[in-house]
Amino acid sequence: MPIEMAEIETLRSYLTAVMGRAEHHADQVDEVTLALIGAVVWRKDPDTKLEVLSRKGALTNVLWVTIAGTRYAFSYNHDQKTIELRRGSLTGITVASFSNSSTLAQVKAVFAGL
Repeated sequence: MPIEMAEIETLRSYLTAVMGRAEHHADQVDEVTLALIGAVVWRKDPDTKLEVLSRKGALTNVLWVTIAGTRYAFSYNHDQKTIELRRGSLTGITVASFSNSSTLAQVKAVFAGL
């Protein structure tokens, strides 16, 4: 029997919005974004929800996920043109930064170590 996956629709909406913005303003992270979403789905704690920042009803580029009991925030760094993974909050310690030059092996290694 099929099981409804309601959260995936929110994730799809978020990813669609991020990819659309990346095509115009952040083409240095459009490819790695797909790998990061896969890594988030792989490592997300099962009984936790993904959270996306919303402003005026529109989804922003900020995503929160809990991995191994620790909350992480993803956001785009406009100055560095990277996606940052921060521990705890948007102002937390930067655990890793990703761009299209990041390899799949690097993405996997970061997430395996969380």
